[in-house]
Amino acid sequence: KPLLQKGQGNTMQAGPQGGRGGQQTLLASGYVIVPTKMFELRKSTSSLLPDEEVELAFETSGKVVGIFFEEGTRVKKGTLLAKINDRPLQAQLLKLKAQLKLSEEKEFRQRQLLDRDAISRESYDQVYTELQSLQADIMLVEARIAETELYAPFDGIVGLRMISEGAFATTQTKIVRLVKISPLKIEFSIPERYAGEVTPGFPIKFFVNGITYNAKVYAIEPKIDINTRTIVVRALYPNTNEELKPGRYAEVETLLSQIDNAISIPTEAVIPEMEGEKVFIYKN
Repeated sequence: KPLLQKGQGNTMQAGPQGGRGGQQTLLASGYVIVPTKMFELRKSTSSLLPDEEVELAFETSGKVVGIFFEEGTRVKKGTLLAKINDRPLQAQLLKLKAQLKLSEEKEFRQRQLLDRDAISRESYDQVYTELQSLQADIMLVEARIAETELYAPFDGIVGLRMISEGAFATTQTKIVRLVKISPLKIEFSIPERYAGEVTPGFPIKFFVNGITYNAKVYAIEPKIDINTRTIVVRALYPNTNEELKPGRYAEVETLLSQIDNAISIPTEAVIPEMEGEKVFIYKN
């Protein structure tokens, strides 16, 4: 609310005999108008969001033969978290590699014969195609083996595991949740008329349990919500010490506009009339 100074000596009371002409003087209160700064604060609610969050699952089905993480611990990107039985695939890969060695030697001999024009180009192309086919089969098996291994896609903290070693896992089986909580995201909405004022880097404040935190806008939704006529905005809070956890309730305060030397009056001083509103001014 704007600050107003109540005028001293500006309050007048009617005398016991009334005013001239029999008209009674009415009681009035006066205020000294003091120019001040006015702020338009937009308050909204939000929940703290993690920077990254994912529920990890295997890309293939099979028996879980290894779980290599401890619940609630921090892991690095690329850390092996779990493993599915891949012994049949490893045996198939070993067989293909043995065939590849023979195919490479055959291709080498056929190329030497081709250089001396001892065989036709067609015969050599057939051998070379067989070699490429084996190489493609090996790459396919290696890709399938990679699907049996579950790696951390980013740095974060693993939650509680949802499966035990020895269980059969499918592509729909959730293994563990991985969350990155530094930094944190704050998502809130602003009226559409402020779309041009709130840009990346715009400062905001948010409150958790009465404690004030500062964050900066980093992304703005390019489309206006047709139901609420608002724009969704996201801000980042570093959360370096990880003192805040995702999912907590927060109150967001955004300073959308500021007017210097604004003139403000009490709402009860505004008199509505047919032509508009009227205000009485007492000068000097």
